[in-house]
Parts: sequence; C-alpha cells; structure tokens
Amino acid sequence: MKSKIPATVLRKTAAATLVGLGLSTLAFAQDNVAVTAGADITAMCGTKPTVVALTDGYGGNTWRKITLAEFREEAAKCKNITKVIYSNANGDVQKSNSDINSLTAQGVNIIVSFTDFGDAMVPSFRSAHKAGVTMVPYFSKVAGTPGKDYAAMVAVDTGFAGGLWAEWVGKNVTKGTVVFLGGIPGASSSQRYLDGFKAGLKKYPGLKMLDENYIVTNWSPTDAQKAVAGLIAKHGKIDVIVSDYGVTTLAAIKAFEQAGLPIPAQATIASNNEINCKYLNAKKAGKAWPYFSLDYTNRIATFALRRAMAIYQGTKNTESMNVAPMPYIDSAKGMEPKCDLAAPPDADLSSALPADKLNALFK
Repeated sequence: MKSKIPATVLRKTAAATLVGLGLSTLAFAQDNVAVTAGADITAMCGTKPTVVALTDGYGGNTWRKITLAEFREEAAKCKNITKVIYSNANGDVQKSNSDINSLTAQGVNIIVSFTDFGDAMVPSFRSAHKAGVTMVPYFSKVAGTPGKDYAAMVAVDTGFAGGLWAEWVGKNVTKGTVVFLGGIPGASSSQRYLDGFKAGLKKYPGLKMLDENYIVTNWSPTDAQKAVAGLIAKHGKIDVIVSDYGVTTLAAIKAFEQAGLPIPAQATIASNNEINCKYLNAKKAGKAWPYFSLDYTNRIATFALRRAMAIYQGTKNTESMNVAPMPYIDSAKGMEPKCDLAAPPDADLSSALPADKLNALFK
C-alpha cells in the first residue's frame, strides 16, 4: 500500500484506528508512521546506478522470505537499481558481520541490514559507513550515531507494539499467568518487544509473568513447540502466551492441543494463513481462543530501502524512521483474520505482495 497523504494525516488516521479498537494512543509517538502508510519510492530513485544488498542475521523462516520478496518488489520500481544481493547468516553473529564486510569489499552501494544481533553488529555497520556504503540498519534500534556509525536507522516501535499487547491482554484477560516467546538467544528485537510488554503490564497487577525473560524458540516451529511443552509440564496452567512471531504462536497452540488442554489467549505479530484458518475453524466449533495480532510487518524493510535510496541518490524522503505495526486481528473487536485455502499454510496474508506473487513464492 503506497500513499502520498501527509504524514500528520497518516498519524491521525493510525491513532483513530487504535481508538476504534479501544486501545490507547499515548504510546503512538508524534514521529511514528503506521507500517501501512509507505510512500512512493519512484520519487526517491534518482539516476545513479545502484547495487543494493539486504542482509539477515537469521533468514530461515517464511517471514524473512516474504520480506525479501517485498524488498525486491520495491527495488524493481527503481530502474537504476541494477542488482539486489541477499545474505543470510543463519543465526551466526560472526557470519553476519562477515557478510556485511564482504559486501562492503564488493563495492555495494547500499546495505539494508536486519538488526538480529543488536549492538554486536555496530562495528560492521561502522566499517561499511566509513567505506562509503549507505548503511541502513532496520527493525530494532541499536547503539551508534547516524552519520557516524551508519547513514540512518529505520526501527519498529517495538515498545509501542509491546504496549499494545499488554493493553489488549490487560483488558481482555485481566487475571492470570503469562509467558513471552522470543526468537534466537540475544535477539534484540525480542528483548525490546518484551521490555515494552512488561512496561505496559505494570498497569495490570492481576497478570503475572511466569518468566521475566523471553523463552527462546529460535523462531522455529519445532523448537517453539518443544519449549511450550516444557512450560506446560513445568507450570501447568498458562493463561496468556505472547509471541513475537506468528509461527511460534501456532506452535504454542499445537503444544496445548497435544497436551489436551484449552488454548490460552494469544497475542502475536506476523500471523500466517495456517493459524488464522485454525482460529476460524475453532470459532465455528465454539472453541476459539482470544486472539490479537499486529501485522503488515514485512513492509518495514521497504521503509529502510526508501530511506537508503533517498540518502544515496540525494532525493527527498519525508517518511518517519520510526515505524509502528498496526492491529490486523482482534477477536474482542470482531476483527476476523483472513483464511485462504488456496494459499500456502505459511503465507502472511497481510503482505503487500499480490496474491499470485505471494503464492508463487512458496512453490
């Protein structure tokens, strides 16, 4: 979804959406922009031939594949982007930094990098920046200074997202126990989501975290299901599961089904077709669980690409560098998920990709 609507209007629209859902807008900072309100990149393309790279610290899940496809789709709108390179460090921080250093040595003009490993990546960002690469980290905030350690940073307002989860859980569950499922060990995005959630949860003393840290799942359905099975064995009753990835939410649901237990409330981000179809089937059977999801998150990488192109080409980009995920599913407000039986189970139906391209991605 592209828009030429002024940023102030987009902020007000996003705030109105939250009010309509009964959610607070206090955390919606004045310089945030809703993830659904991306600008038109063609005004930023410039004329210089450009080689672009996207690097992942962990690219082994479907969400990353869709993100890469959306990134390529956005890049294709600039005819002077002559090549898009992709690298995946497979969860290895040393390889992640090595990938960035290698791309720098190859003379890549722009590097957009997911901040999987947080501050441990800053030295490689700094080296790329000093070598003349337009280096734009994205997703979670990291240390460093724009113009010194990288050209700019585009970040998800993870604290805002965590606060929305906490508010939804507080209003719709009110009392009980909570666990938070994160990704790989040390994932900065998982920690920041958790920090925002715990801060928001302070307003709801009836809810208790069973673990003050996020539960490591490696964003893997197998690892997540094992982890949740262990939590069930340890704690028995769990009332709420919050997760920073829809695939791990689905794995948690399967763990409860396997244990023969009712499915607890689920708050997540980046849902997929399988979990949404499962929810709708459960609702028809009168067994639906409370469900809340923030989505459209694949689009965040395109914000980073547009920012990088504007900097490298010397063109104008008025978008905020703070991007806010928005509610996509809310069972308490009647916001139903989409289910497409013709689409793959792991398809993110909030993706900006046309249906044919999204389906082709999984063949």
